[in-house]
Amino acid sequence: MASEIERKFLVTSDAWKQDIRRQAHYRQGYLCPIDTSSVRVRVADKAAWLNVKSATLGIERLEYEYSIPFGDANEMLDRLCKRPLIEKTRYWVEYADHTWEIDVFEGDNEGLVVAEIELDRPDETFERPSWAGAEVSHDPRYYNVCLVDHPYKEWSDRKR
Repeated sequence: MASEIERKFLVTSDAWKQDIRRQAHYRQGYLCPIDTSSVRVRVADKAAWLNVKSATLGIERLEYEYSIPFGDANEMLDRLCKRPLIEKTRYWVEYADHTWEIDVFEGDNEGLVVAEIELDRPDETFERPSWAGAEVSHDPRYYNVCLVDHPYKEWSDRKR
């Protein structure tokens, strides 16, 4: 069984940009979000994946990911996925022995910047950078699957 342990934080400044190690542009969509799981198609640069993730709220969820042909993924994104697609640039930043993933959203979710850290255990300790603001791990609005139905541009309480 595959498991993902991930915590999410709002990003409060651009200080993380000085430590970028790499970046990739992501385009992703959801084929059939349901109450128990989501099925996502994702393209990053010239690679593509199909991802199945449990709809569990919190920092620990089941996750399965499989490589798929790039052309098939783009066709699914263009013809089968719910709109709007999620588009973002992901940046990988090293901080205090952990890799942080910073997602800068575009399109209907422009203005939203979220930092994620994947952990080995739910109770693992880590040093939190100064640019990592409020934790939003337990707020479903920040899940990519939820941003399709309720994009950031529609939120009345947008904040950073």
